[in-house]
Amino acid sequence: MRVSYAIVFVSDMKRHRSEAPGSDAGDPDDLPAGRCRPGLRVPDLDEFHARMVANDVPCIQEPKEVFGARVALYVDPDGLAFSVGEERRAP
Repeated sequence: MRVSYAIVFVSDMKRHRSEAPGSDAGDPDDLPAGRCRPGLRVPDLDEFHARMVANDVPCIQEPKEVFGARVALYVDPDGLAFSVGEERRAP
């Protein structure tokens, strides 16, 4: 089974950054009921991370190895945390 898309409803698509980040922005392990955490996959996490930082997207976990995968954690304009993992490369 594969997820083909996910929808996260936001308060204002035109706004760049939230005035008050959501409750899950501070502690990546503290997720209140009713929140979601979208996960994305990119071919090159370092390149993606550099673009996010250059565009002032808040990063709450820089790229690191987590359970055998490289993952970073960012916050969207409404304070919703989302993870971005790197596609695994063939050995």
